[in-house]
Amino acid sequence: MIGVDWGTSSFRAFRLTPGGIVRDRRAAPRGILAIEGGHFAEELLRQTGDWIADGETRILLAGMIGSRQGWQEAPYLACPAGAPEIAAALVPVPFDGADVLLVPGLTHTDADGTPEVMRGEETQLVGVLAEIGAEGIACLPGSHSKWARIEAGRIESFSTYLSGEAFAALRGHTILGRMMKDGPTDPAAFDRGLARAENPGHLLHHLFGVRTLGLFGKLAETESASYLSGLLIGHEVRAALPPGGGAVHLIGSAPLCALYARAVEASGAVAFIHDEDAAARGLARIGKDAPWSI
Repeated sequence: MIGVDWGTSSFRAFRLTPGGIVRDRRAAPRGILAIEGGHFAEELLRQTGDWIADGETRILLAGMIGSRQGWQEAPYLACPAGAPEIAAALVPVPFDGADVLLVPGLTHTDADGTPEVMRGEETQLVGVLAEIGAEGIACLPGSHSKWARIEAGRIESFSTYLSGEAFAALRGHTILGRMMKDGPTDPAAFDRGLARAENPGHLLHHLFGVRTLGLFGKLAETESASYLSGLLIGHEVRAALPPGGGAVHLIGSAPLCALYARAVEASGAVAFIHDEDAAARGLARIGKDAPWSI
């Protein structure tokens, strides 16, 4: 089987054995926004045509490729959902030479009636459900970080935090960014941001301190971005962690997960970081229950 994680900005494909082992992989900066004129079928053939010619006839696509801006919309599936429920809601798309199915995104409505959505993250979550167990908390850091609650081995509910996109906007388009210089993450400055997030006061009040600390020489320009990151992630983790802490399973890029692990542990919880092949494992798991026609 071929599993594809096709997002807004990137394309990742995995050639998988029946047991879910990655035989081969490839990646390209060919996210859905880079495909002009809706030529998704042509792009899929360009990226995986040699695997198809070699006998792969089943292709499972996850991510924004199943959105309204993608190849074809795969309607959101309501939580709770695990691999069997997701597989039952797969959407077929026409493609010559192979059976192609789209993974649906998930939706959940919070206690106040506001909807939540994810598309792509559900596949990563399925990939680590066996490691999480029957119950647990998982976090997928990113531009729109997802915090999911696992119950009975399924994705029960989730919430989204705009921390990554807020960081980029604040750094690139506000007065805070004028006092920042590029450089590697400064762990001490990040920890200062985490500590500040524990203090009384609203996030918007704490944010202005990024500027004033710099004005009074208490925060160097090379430290400001790390401090801002710690402040935003610290507020997110404080809001998202369940009472009593517990364990948080982190899924995503290693550098970002490492920062979140630092924040989780500073808040008194335990962090477990999963490798970046969660999407491949999730695709393989969903593929086992998929209604293939070939």
